[in-house]
Amino acid sequence: MFENLNRRHFIKLGMSATAIALVGVPFPLAARDNPNPNHLPRWRGFNLLEKFNGAHNQPYRETDFQMMAEWGFDFARLPMSYHCWSRPDNWLQMEEKVLKEIDQAVAYGRKYKVHVNLNLHRIPGYCVNPPEEPLNLWKDEKALEGAAFHWQTFARRYKGISNKRLSFDLINEPSKVEEPDYVRVVTRLVEAIRSEDPKRLIIADGMQYGTKPVFGIKDLQVGQSTRGYGPFQLTHYKASWASGSDTWPLPTWPYKQSETDVWDKARLQREIFDPWKKLSNENVGVHVGEWGAYKHTPHDVSLAWMKDNLEIWKENGWGWSLWNLRGDFGVLNSGRTDVAYEDYKGHQLDRKMLTLLQAY
Repeated sequence: MFENLNRRHFIKLGMSATAIALVGVPFPLAARDNPNPNHLPRWRGFNLLEKFNGAHNQPYRETDFQMMAEWGFDFARLPMSYHCWSRPDNWLQMEEKVLKEIDQAVAYGRKYKVHVNLNLHRIPGYCVNPPEEPLNLWKDEKALEGAAFHWQTFARRYKGISNKRLSFDLINEPSKVEEPDYVRVVTRLVEAIRSEDPKRLIIADGMQYGTKPVFGIKDLQVGQSTRGYGPFQLTHYKASWASGSDTWPLPTWPYKQSETDVWDKARLQREIFDPWKKLSNENVGVHVGEWGAYKHTPHDVSLAWMKDNLEIWKENGWGWSLWNLRGDFGVLNSGRTDVAYEDYKGHQLDRKMLTLLQAY
């Protein structure tokens, strides 16, 4: 069964940008109970990947939420592919069975007091990963219509659920787009959401794969999401999808690219996070939506690098969500060869990594 909403209403929405207020929406003061896009709570947690890829579309697991809560975490980012519930040849049809599985994740979040952040990792017209979409979200009106329709649908579906429990993250890691086009697209998606739910908490990823703050959307009253994957040669060492990574030198931390080119905590702050601190100082909430080090980076190096990042984010008052909970970057079932894993509820737990995360 598919949900096919009123297309005439949707097209009307897309053509009437001035009809919807983008600024001045009354958000409560910043706190976990009343999250504010100007100063996001310091939520901490993990990415859950059950709907990350349409070919591996699975229901979310209650045990993930239970474990996160037991460990003291309060945030689950759900990077989702629209291929799980729809098709590129008919963006206006959405499969109700799959949408109910997302409903269940939101319910798990409520049950275990874990904030759920819905992210369209693949949205009509764009995905950072292959395969490419048939149309271009940044250039094609039809793709933008489809993207707005999907967010409008989620906004209607979850209207009335507190921002304490639920937020929307519009587009994962935009790339190959100029800022005016990105601002235009984000503005349109914000309009679509607020036409149904004016108070919904919205977050937008930074440009250049989430690494560059976007001052052009500052007045939209949305938070922004950054990344913690630098330096890339450390975090993606021997990752099969990173071209040439099998030829990179074994990472250390600090990471020495040459005698005069060294990455350390001070450089992380200066080159990666100071621009985001500037955005934060201009009354825009910041959260680190993804970060982590791949399983082939030595464990002790990963932990030392992670600690420096965590210290920076804590100093800046930012929350974070590790990529991922279960898998090659995570605390469970990461497949590292240099970790003494602990058997934990049917999983292989990296206790040292978990303990580090719990400290921040």
